[in-house]
Amino acid sequence: MAKDYSVFDVVGPNMIGPSSSHTAGAARLGKMALKIAGKPVKDVKFYLHGSFAETYKGHGTDKALVGGILGFQPDDARIRNSFDLAKELGVSFEFIKANLGENEHPNTVKMEMTLEDGSKAEVKGASIGGGNIKLTEMDGLPLDFNGSRPAVILEIKDIPGAVSFVTGLLAHNNKNIANMSTNKPAGAEYTFVTIETDEALDVDVLDQLRKFEVIAKAVVLDKF
Repeated sequence: MAKDYSVFDVVGPNMIGPSSSHTAGAARLGKMALKIAGKPVKDVKFYLHGSFAETYKGHGTDKALVGGILGFQPDDARIRNSFDLAKELGVSFEFIKANLGENEHPNTVKMEMTLEDGSKAEVKGASIGGGNIKLTEMDGLPLDFNGSRPAVILEIKDIPGAVSFVTGLLAHNNKNIANMSTNKPAGAEYTFVTIETDEALDVDVLDQLRKFEVIAKAVVLDKF
């Protein structure tokens, strides 16, 4: 007997749903937002731009985004039931159609999250095709991460020598920096540093970074 398939059955080996851009990419965006938040999410507002805004229900983008926020991989069958699972966990969510700007990719979403401790986090990114994503903003600051290399995002107190200490620590541990960018908002006490490395940082290197008293936050982003 032939089986009836829904849009949330497995299509290909690594995703749930009908579209790599609208489901696999969306799930990755949600999961990366969760990783950047660093704590469980209790409430999230998804601001959907362009094609995401027009087709998010039919293509399953909505369930994939919620699944990602719950920590599911793109091929996790639980994405089909992500709405119900989120409600069981006390995670509330809302989808809002929005114009995020003329220069944004049509598959862009901004995720405004309230975490379990009451703090806030915000991530913006785009699904750029084939399940690939690009993160473009974190907590209102520009970000350029496409997952081609592992990376660490550091919030470093703005004192002389702090960034040099970090790069020196990585060199001491034989970690090559492939790309590094810094961003210090006007009047801010912290500089945000994104460092892409040729290989993922070992746990002991991350521990050394996090013990450095001028580092307020360290977020690890995996290659994907």
